[in-house]
Parts: sequence; C-alpha cells; structure tokens
Amino acid sequence: MIRPKLSLRRPLAILGAALVGLTGVAAVATPASAHHTEISAKVGCDRQTGERLITWSVKNSQADKDATLQKVTTNPGTPVNALMQGAKEVPLQGYLLPRSATVEAVQRVPGNTTTASLEVHAEWWVGDVKAAEDTRAKSITLAADRSCAPAPKCVDVNKATFSHTFDGPKGTATVKLDGDLPLCGDGKQYFTLVSYFAPRPQFATPQYVYGTPDSDFVSAKQSEITLNVEIPDCHTQVDLIWGDKDQVIDEIVDGGKRYDNKKLGSPGAPGNRSKGPQGWYNGGSKSCVTPASTFASKCDGSVAVSLSNDGKISKYAVEFEVKGENGFTKKVSVAPGKADSSIVVPAADAGKIEVLVDGKVIENGTYSWQRPEDCPLPAVTTKADCKEFALTVTNPEGGLPVKTTFTYGDKTETRTVAADASETVTFKAGKDKTAIVALPDMDLELEAIYTPEGNCGGSGGGGEDEPGLPVTGAAAGGIAAGAIALLIAGAVLFVIARRRRVTFTA
Repeated sequence: MIRPKLSLRRPLAILGAALVGLTGVAAVATPASAHHTEISAKVGCDRQTGERLITWSVKNSQADKDATLQKVTTNPGTPVNALMQGAKEVPLQGYLLPRSATVEAVQRVPGNTTTASLEVHAEWWVGDVKAAEDTRAKSITLAADRSCAPAPKCVDVNKATFSHTFDGPKGTATVKLDGDLPLCGDGKQYFTLVSYFAPRPQFATPQYVYGTPDSDFVSAKQSEITLNVEIPDCHTQVDLIWGDKDQVIDEIVDGGKRYDNKKLGSPGAPGNRSKGPQGWYNGGSKSCVTPASTFASKCDGSVAVSLSNDGKISKYAVEFEVKGENGFTKKVSVAPGKADSSIVVPAADAGKIEVLVDGKVIENGTYSWQRPEDCPLPAVTTKADCKEFALTVTNPEGGLPVKTTFTYGDKTETRTVAADASETVTFKAGKDKTAIVALPDMDLELEAIYTPEGNCGGSGGGGEDEPGLPVTGAAAGGIAAGAIALLIAGAVLFVIARRRRVTFTA
C-alpha cells in the first residue's frame, strides 16, 4: 500500500486560525491594564455654613470607550454629586463618563475635617461585554482654614466689640455695637456714665458721686445707647465705664478702688473692647465749695464775722482767712454744710475787713464797721447861771469813745468821751444865746439855748457891766423846773436827730 505523503500546510493554517480566534476572545473577555480613571481634588469653603467643599475631578483614560463609575466610596461618608449644566447635581455613583472626559463632583464635609478620600470603581463595556474595570482611590489632607466658619447670625455678648463717643464737659456719651449683627439671645452689655465732685481740676482724691449715674444696656433689640449725667458747677471727674450701676465707686479715696481698665477707651480689657476717645475727663473752673461771709457791727466798734460753706456744691472744707487793719489776720476751716462765727475783728482793726479763700477776696467779702441803728446815743445836758454856761456829754456803756466839740461864742473846746463816762466844758457866760455841741463821728450837731437860772437883769449873762440878778421865790422854782424839763427834752431831741442841728433850751 502506498501511503501518500502528508502535507503540514493545512494543519498549520487551521491552528493559526484557531489561535487568532482565541486571541480575539481574550481581548474582549479580559480587562486590559490600560483602562483606568485619574482622580484629583481641590478644597474650598462655604462661609455661609462653615463646611469644607471638596471638588473631586475624575477623568476617563480611554479615548474609545465610555466609563461607568459603578461604585463610589467617600470618607467622610457624605454624598458626592456631579455638577451638571444649569447647576443640576446628580450622584457621582452610576455616572456615565464619556470617552476622555472629566467630571467634577462636589462633596461637603464638616469644617473641622482634616483628611478625606474618594474611591472610584469604573467599568468599560463593549456592547453587552465588560471590556475592562478598574478601581482607583485618592486621599487628601485639608489644611486648617480659620476663615471657614459658619456665617454668624448674632454676636456673643462676651465677644462683642463696641464703638463710643464721649464729651466729659457736657456729661454725654454714646455706645454702639459694632457690625450689623445683634447680640445673641438675651445677652445684655451694660455701660454707665458717672460724674464726681473733685478737689482739683486734675485727678485727685477724695471724690464723691454727684447726682445720679446714668446706666443702660446694648441687647438684641437695642444696638446703640445714649447716656447723660449732670455735671457739678465746680471741679469734676466724669467716667464712662463698662458695667451697670453696681460697678460705680461712690467715693474715690486715696488707696481705694479704681476703675482702671473698666473705663472705655482703656488699653486693657474690658475697656479696650470699645473703640473711641478716652472715656474719662477731669476739669472744672472752681472749687466745689460755697464760701460765704456775713458781718455784724457792734456798738463797741468791733465786727463779728460769720463764715459758711453750705451751698449745693459744698463738698469740701473751706480754708477762710479774715484780714483787718493793722495786720489783723485769722484763719479758720469750715467743713461742708457748716458755718463758723468765732471771729471778731476788734474796733481798732475794723476799718476795713476782707475775707479771702485761696488768696482771693470772696464775693461780698469786704466790709467796714458801721454804727448799728440800735446803739444808745450819747446824752447832752446843760447848766447855766448868770456867770457860767456848762455843757456835759455822757457816753453810754458799751459804745465807742465819742469825739465832741463844744462851741460857745468864739470859744471852742474838744473832748473825747470814753464809753460809760462824761465830759463837761464850762464857758463864761456872755451875750451869745446859743452853744453848739458837735459829734462829728456821728454827723450830729446840737444847739443849746443859754437860759440862765435866776434873773440876770433881763439881759442874761454879760460880764461885769451887766450883772445878772438872781430870781427868787416861786418864779425861781418854776424856772428851775422848766430847766430840768428842757434838759430831758434836749437828750431826747439828740437821740432822734441825724445830720441836722437840734435846738434845745438849757
């Protein structure tokens, strides 16, 4: 039997065709490592909510196949949504990513998130056949962003800041909450304006609250307040402080409490939480005292000086100095609301009196002795006969010495009559029928009529050529009685006469 010679061409062709077919099937059924997604991220902030915004970018590596993002896993596990046109969002999971395309998806995470990750499992299909699949992941670190906080709807009272105005000399101030947001909840912040009596126009102690401090608060319903206080008409201090009336120091004394940084505009807290001018003032043009003086002249020429310090603004002791003539001076301190009447200026020094405070004469503080209306006046009596005309001035007890001038005819005598004493001047009787008794210190003149006792020859006194003859008997007695009455009348007329000449019969 002859066996034909076998040829290898056909079997090799069949085997080659089979291998090509298997290779094609493998290409369709087995994922190729070239199919993948590329993931990147950028981080932002939503300041309305305080959340961090992560924008994930996922790119399809294949130029000839669409990718289906079959499974998406996030950490933190908040949703991640693809951004579409018209601001529409769809979940990233299940998203069909076109060939070579990139999709952006946004994930919101809490503001305090420090790390985040995205894992994407993608598949590529050819018809009903899965051509490839791939899982990729990306992790990122979120840097701290202090600005990423929820937009507040109110301000916590403990964090609020303010602005203020202040006018110390006028006693006015305003305080306003900064920004456009109100205080949160029932929060209130009080502020108080207070004025003081002060001993000097610069800071000094002690100080005392004047009037009623004004206090008000800023709240959710009231973002600005106005404060007003009365200012004393003297040296003062005015303070705008942080807090209510309980914070007011009633008396600022040496070594005592101070407001320190509670004053608005201070360099430290809490006063530095309000911006504006310094909230304190010291000034005033005069002392917080009411010095006053009154004077009372006495019949003996001395002057009693009364000093007082009891006006509305009297808050400090007054150091008075009383000066008189001839170097007379005395000092006395009068407490607020009190008076002193211990100083009496002697008659010798009472010609001019001055009351001084701080070296300056006070209002209505100058005075000179004036004779009181109720002082008893000197009495003038006369005695006359045919040879002599006697004039007597008697000065009462408790008065001043009185200078007296006696004039009869061409004769004049001057005497000074001490208190509780008398002076008599006797003139030789002559032809003149009147004598003048002048008291120049009192602006008084008295005219005495010469009417001698007895009958001097019908012509009164007149020397040796015309001797007077005495009158005896009943007529003499009547004349004597009349003389006594005239003496009394003369004294009375003297008392009621001022700045005019009084005529009486001796």
